[in-house]
Amino acid sequence: MSVAITDRELEAVRRRAFAVAYRMLGSVADAEDVVQEALLRLSRPGRDIAEPMAWITTVATRLSIDLLRAARTRRESYVGTWLPEPLIEDVQPGPGARLELSDSLSQAFLVVLERLTPVERAVFLLREVFDYEYSQIADIVDRNEANCRQLVARARKHIASERTRFDADAALRDRLLERFLAAAEDGDLASLERMLADDAVFYADGGGRIAAARHPLHGAARVARVISKITRKQRRFGPFDLQLVRVNGQPGRILRTPDGAIWDVLSIDVLDGRIEAIRIVRNPEKLAHFR
Repeated sequence: MSVAITDRELEAVRRRAFAVAYRMLGSVADAEDVVQEALLRLSRPGRDIAEPMAWITTVATRLSIDLLRAARTRRESYVGTWLPEPLIEDVQPGPGARLELSDSLSQAFLVVLERLTPVERAVFLLREVFDYEYSQIADIVDRNEANCRQLVARARKHIASERTRFDADAALRDRLLERFLAAAEDGDLASLERMLADDAVFYADGGGRIAAARHPLHGAARVARVISKITRKQRRFGPFDLQLVRVNGQPGRILRTPDGAIWDVLSIDVLDGRIEAIRIVRNPEKLAHFR
């Protein structure tokens, strides 16, 4: 590469590009495409880049804005509930983990970001997640500083009332998931209901390609019945291999069929010791990156 950059610096730059692109797009595959294109541009002969991290953030943001504009039409016609492609980390990630997980990577947060325009999403993330100054953000998105301040303020209003909070104790959240999965396997509806918040919501993303609830389902009793029914149906195709993981930073599990194929990915949001939301991604296109 013509840019004088060490392997360690290159990995940090790559991680930053992915962190920006995934939060912008909610797609692992699209984010990886952005990373690849940004790194290709970085490696072009004759480039003299004093600050590769700032440069890669700018390129990844602009590429993501363009991709998101193209994707919005597809998402408006999406069949059923749209959920981000799950980003998986081991329950105990090692030093090679792809990126630091945080609430800003949660599926709940990324779904709320869908309410914003591509540029609003970009300036909000650059300010609130990556802590850029408004003058820097203005240069990245090619707007003036005053306009960027307005966009951030507007974005905050759009998502303030819907931004999800989570219990801070990860170990408690993990144990709740294990108890919940065990109760589902036993068909213990009473226990399932007790672990669910009264206004719990169940989301399933099949993308019209595989059987899944087309609309969110509400209420502890209804969600408990649905989970119990899903678990019973799964037995007809099992036995499955169950792996506990972090899904976008939240407790989750992957189910694999006996031949190793991904069946679905489930995650939960936990607040005040109870499950507020359950999300299941079944759309094969959104699970393809696991292969």
